[in-house]
Amino acid sequence: MEKPVVKQGFDWHASRDHALDRLRTFVPNMADVYAAERNFDFGPTRRDNVSLLSPWIRHRLILETEVLRTTLKSWPLDQSEKFVQEVFWRTYFKGWLEQFPQVWTRYQEDLQQLQKALGAGSDLSARFERAIEGLTGIECFDFWVRELIETGYLHNHARMWFASIWIFTLQLPWQLGAEFFYRHLLDGDPASNTLSWRWVAGLHTKGKTYLARVDNISKFTHGRFAPAEGLAT
Repeated sequence: MEKPVVKQGFDWHASRDHALDRLRTFVPNMADVYAAERNFDFGPTRRDNVSLLSPWIRHRLILETEVLRTTLKSWPLDQSEKFVQEVFWRTYFKGWLEQFPQVWTRYQEDLQQLQKALGAGSDLSARFERAIEGLTGIECFDFWVRELIETGYLHNHARMWFASIWIFTLQLPWQLGAEFFYRHLLDGDPASNTLSWRWVAGLHTKGKTYLARVDNISKFTHGRFAPAEGLAT
């Protein structure tokens, strides 16, 4: 069966002017719309419920302080608080990894060992290849693989579902998933990417894992995906 092409309703341009344009465009949705709809992944052609600023922030074409300044100039904090909190999460992850650099070092060391195992043609290698080629048979996961590769972006909720399925359903090492994201995401950075994967796996907050649920995926993809089976329970 031929794989559908993933179409995105937004073009990325690596310039400060485009970053500022996007920030101005998102101002009307920073408050009530974002608070109510930020967890919904409506698909790559509709992203008006999220800011899409992360690639420009990642590459420092626009700064978190500028985003916050514009937000608080445009909306009172009690209305824009949820968006402000999410901006702060990026700086939290950066600060946390600066305090514990050994986490990044250990991740890199683990990744080197896992890549050697992949090169040895093991069962791990076969399962890994099926996952990164979007051939797992889990419709939503396989779609997100193509979306990530073709657009360089995934909705934050989809990233969490993806990581959960990768770790707990496909039984693949989180380090390989984090590297796969880092290689393809336009906004991938060592702190947010690595620590988010560790959080899903239950390593960042000890004992607290994140499990993707069928009803959650169905609800927050607006019924685009309703996997009947194949997820960890």
